[in-house]
Amino acid sequence: MAHAALSDVAGRDHQAYERFARQALGLAGAQQAPLTVWLEDWQLQLDEPGDVWRLQLPTPGFDLRLELVPASPVVLQGDQGLSQKSAEPGNASYYYSVPRLQASGHLQLHGATLPVQGTAWLDREWGTSALGPDQTGWDWFSLQLADGRNLMYYQLRRSDGSGDPHSSGSLSDSTGLQRRLTPADVELTPLAYWNAGKRRYPVEWRVQLQGEAHPWRVRALLEDQEMRLSVRYWEGAVEVSDELNGDRLGRGYLEMAGYE
Repeated sequence: MAHAALSDVAGRDHQAYERFARQALGLAGAQQAPLTVWLEDWQLQLDEPGDVWRLQLPTPGFDLRLELVPASPVVLQGDQGLSQKSAEPGNASYYYSVPRLQASGHLQLHGATLPVQGTAWLDREWGTSALGPDQTGWDWFSLQLADGRNLMYYQLRRSDGSGDPHSSGSLSDSTGLQRRLTPADVELTPLAYWNAGKRRYPVEWRVQLQGEAHPWRVRALLEDQEMRLSVRYWEGAVEVSDELNGDRLGRGYLEMAGYE
């Protein structure tokens, strides 16, 4: 299964698509050399030497082709890459991030071919990763700050709405991991909501990081970035600013699940 989405902030439009396929007849799969993961003509491939990832995502609404070059070290999340999600031993995953990759390529949208460039983020997570019986979902932040730092933090939510003590994250820079983050280091407060039927998503947050002089304001660039697919969740682009003086601090992505 794979999902692809595009947020057109200026056009106030969010598109999301999904595909399902079996490995039979080569419709989907992965191979080690050259390292390639594909689902029909959706594909991510690593060119060696050079360490260049090539991504192609043709969809009914857009066609994205990118070259991606890592621009920061790999960050092992959790305990040397093991990310515990609850007290039960099996509720865990292996998890690493490459918080910055230089991206360039082309986007076909509304009949036009547009050159694109920017900074991407790669997250890779695998394992059982099942939630505990008292956990209902999560809020996941990946933020690229203008000062070169990167914050990844996921808040696991309990059924009463409180944060779970197994919530975790990291703060990194161009040299790699700076420090691991626990719930004692990060305070998240929803400030504004967007309604989608029975689901009510927080689309603006106050993030208080221990050691920072001012809180951060994390705001969705487009409120409607819900993934209306087989599994419904919200995932989209956000901007980061200083809550007190309004200075722009960075940008990133936010994913929210379990808001039924």
